[in-house]
Amino acid sequence: MATTIRLTRMGRKKRPFYRLVVLDNRKRRDGAYLANLGYYNPFSEPAAVELHTDEIIDWMSKGATVSETAKSLLRAEGVLYKYSLVRQGLDAAAVNAKMTEWMSSAEGRKQSAADAASARRQAERDERDRREAEAKAKAAEAAAAAAAAAEAGESAEGDAAAEDGES
Repeated sequence: MATTIRLTRMGRKKRPFYRLVVLDNRKRRDGAYLANLGYYNPFSEPAAVELHTDEIIDWMSKGATVSETAKSLLRAEGVLYKYSLVRQGLDAAAVNAKMTEWMSSAEGRKQSAADAASARRQAERDERDRREAEAKAKAAEAAAAAAAAAEAGESAEGDAAAEDGES
């Protein structure tokens, strides 16, 4: 039987929650699965991912294929890297050492990405505030010009009335 590791959709309408499962590749997306290998919740901040790494590696070593979406999730969490280390024949201590090194560098990448996202959001807020201030200044300038024009119009009417009264 050909097996595939892929995501199955759970959750309610417009609030998806996914399980990473192993199932026969002839089954439908939400069909009965052989094993539950973890979950992925994209709506939590940050996205929650919980994977059973050893089970995933076991299924992959048995020949299970991985869907593209599941592969990107496994790559981001380091499972594919760990699987490649296991396939190289490294002992458990060497695999753990390399995974610890990878995790520390991955944390640095995640932190720098979070910092960049934070800076980008702050720049967007600053730009929005600047545009709002400019719009308020233009509106105040237009209101002052309208008031000056109205006052000039009143004084012109008053002058015309005064001239009419003098004649």
